[in-house]
Amino acid sequence: MKKILVLGANGKIARLAEKEFLEQTDDQLVLFLRNSSRLSVADSDREQVVEGDTTNVKQLEDVLDGVDVVYANLAGDNIKDQAAAVTTAMNEKNVKRLIWISTIGIYDEVPGKFGEWNNSVLDGYLQKYRAAADVIEGTDLDFTIIRPAWLTDKDEIDFEITQKGEDFKGTEVSRKSIAHVVVEVAQNNTEIRHSIGVNKPGTDGDKPAWY
Repeated sequence: MKKILVLGANGKIARLAEKEFLEQTDDQLVLFLRNSSRLSVADSDREQVVEGDTTNVKQLEDVLDGVDVVYANLAGDNIKDQAAAVTTAMNEKNVKRLIWISTIGIYDEVPGKFGEWNNSVLDGYLQKYRAAADVIEGTDLDFTIIRPAWLTDKDEIDFEITQKGEDFKGTEVSRKSIAHVVVEVAQNNTEIRHSIGVNKPGTDGDKPAWY
């Protein structure tokens, strides 16, 4: 059994990951988010809801006692500041394992016309998320950075992985697939100090088919 701290616990991927953690593991979950009234728990014996700010190091330190894995499902223009606060708090509390959701294209790893389209649509956004990734990669934490393709709500688990330095594949992936990857790497302690791209096989194109 592990104790998992979920940051941004009401996000769409986070909610799917929480469901899988509850159904497929015996892990305990600490659900951390800005507005706790938005979230209801499915299992009060295994889930604890904590309201807080992911840029507040002290608040983060207060919820890190006994935590084995931090799973961060965060967003916002201040994402670099959030990364700095999370990694600082983890270092202070000697918690090593971090799973961090980022985005496609932060290393300019998307080839061809899809890469050009992605860069143009996400201009400004990519730079902020790259800065956050740089903060994490500059630590000695056992991190896994996950870079999803464009997200769908399809009820499927179907994915392939590319590593940093490799060309990204595909254009889309389901949120359910990303949630499954989160649970897998948390349970199996894999992809340590890796930044992984995740896409659905066979979805290559100039942009997502549904866009």
